[in-house]
Amino acid sequence: MKCIIGLGNPGPKFEDTRHNIGFMVIDELLRRHNWKLDKEKYKGQHTVERLGGEKVMLLKPLTYMNLSGEAIRPLMEYYDLNPEDIVVIYDDLDLPPGKVRLRQKGGHGGHNGIRSTIDQLDTKEFPRIRIGVGRPSGPMPVPDYVLGKFQGEDKASAEESIQKAADACEAWMEKSFLEVMNEFNK
Repeated sequence: MKCIIGLGNPGPKFEDTRHNIGFMVIDELLRRHNWKLDKEKYKGQHTVERLGGEKVMLLKPLTYMNLSGEAIRPLMEYYDLNPEDIVVIYDDLDLPPGKVRLRQKGGHGGHNGIRSTIDQLDTKEFPRIRIGVGRPSGPMPVPDYVLGKFQGEDKASAEESIQKAADACEAWMEKSFLEVMNEFNK
C-alpha cells in the first residue's frame, strides 16, 4: 500500500489558505475519484482505496501543521508502511506560486509540519511534493502570509499546482517515485 499525505490545518478557518495546499491536493484526488475520507483514527482523517491496481491511503492529519507527524507515524505503524511508501505534500515559501517540486528525501527547510514528520519517523528519507506559495512581499509576517488565502494570479497558479501534484500522485501508483520525480520536475 502507498500513502498520500496532505499537510494542513483542520477546520473551516484554515480552508483555502496557503498552508493548506496539501489538504487541497487530497481534496482534488477525492473529487477526481469520488472518494470520501471515511475513517478517523490516530489524529487523522483517511480513506483506503484502489488506484491503478495499487492500494492507496489518503490522509489529512487533524493535529494542526506543527504536529503533523503525530498523525502520520501511528497510521504508518498500523498499516505497516515504510517511509518510501508515503509521499507528503506541503506548501513551500521558497518556491514561487504554482511551482511543484518532487524530492525523495531532505531536511525540513524550516517547515514545521515536515520537521514534526521527520522527528516522528526518525528519518529524512521519505518522498515529498513541495508546492510553491512564494514569500510575502513587504512587512507581512510569514505566519500571517501562510494562513492567508490565495489572491489574484496566485490563486490561478495554486489551482494549476494542485492539479499537477494530484497528477504526480496518480502517476506514482504506476511508476517509481524516482520516475515520477524525473517526469514532473522538468
